[in-house]
Amino acid sequence: MTRNPPGCRPLASLQAALAGLDRAATPAVWLQQLVRQGFDQLPMPGSGTTLQRWQALSAVAGYDLSLVKLYEGHTDALAVMAELAPFARPLPGCTLGMWAAEPPDGRAVVEATGDDIARLSGAKRWCSGAGHVSHGLLTAWFPDGRGPQLVRLAMDQPGVTVSDAGWHAVGMAASASVDMAFDDARCEPIGATGAYLDRPGFWHGGAGIAACWHGGATALADTLHRALLQAPPSGRNAHRLAAMGKVGVALQSTAALLRETAHWIDEHPTSDASAMALRVRLAAENSAKQVLDEVGRALGATPFCRDARFAQMAADLPVFLRQSHAERDFVALGEKLVLPGSPSWAL
Repeated sequence: MTRNPPGCRPLASLQAALAGLDRAATPAVWLQQLVRQGFDQLPMPGSGTTLQRWQALSAVAGYDLSLVKLYEGHTDALAVMAELAPFARPLPGCTLGMWAAEPPDGRAVVEATGDDIARLSGAKRWCSGAGHVSHGLLTAWFPDGRGPQLVRLAMDQPGVTVSDAGWHAVGMAASASVDMAFDDARCEPIGATGAYLDRPGFWHGGAGIAACWHGGATALADTLHRALLQAPPSGRNAHRLAAMGKVGVALQSTAALLRETAHWIDEHPTSDASAMALRVRLAAENSAKQVLDEVGRALGATPFCRDARFAQMAADLPVFLRQSHAERDFVALGEKLVLPGSPSWAL
């Protein structure tokens, strides 16, 4: 079990810090401010307080989804390093990106040069925040095809090029998920080859994404909730009340599953959590899509056109949800559910 970092901050303090952020600033600036205040020091997954970690992710997501994309990547990188290289602690105040996507048109190649130093070449796609963080953790492959090998590199060095080519999304635009190119850039291997995927924490981090989706959906639901509270009880629209009921069931079900999954991870910190992670991710995705649909149907065009925060969240959430692997994840979960033993839904 990985020990928690010192100085984990209460959720109420994080919520107060979020409320105090300058809305005119960018997610990259917000991340730096949260890091400077120590709000990146979250409980480690499987440490006994996984739910507290996910509550922080959900709270940040409720403020802004592009921010939580950067915040989750930074805090995930800290957790990965604590699991694979506990002595390679990052410098105080540094910000980290965590980039592990492996599309066919972008592969980073690493070559060891000795003394725990390596050189990086090739490309990497979907690198959120690469133009703003100080360091990055990313997966790379050896020339003979071995990998993935996790490496850490400083961003402000020769041989690292950040490009915004290919990113045209309106939703999640502020997450700045850009392409990168490497030309003999200096990097440091983190952990053994293949350890990034093989470690228990891989699926712990994957499950934590569900808390981000849930936080975004909750923020949208809060708009409907406020609209109903502002109307007198006798004048509350029946269609809005029905939507509120559906939204409440969807979000409460996902919240219960997130709590159950966090508890399971804490009780089984070294076990394979893939089935639990897939289940909670798919549930969170479905409930978030239902919330977006029900709230939009109940409130009409008004919040999309006249509420800047709602409009941004409604544009960001569908893009963020596509981090899900959709039917492939359902297939993977189905394969796990047909293994011998009691099904996971038994009481």
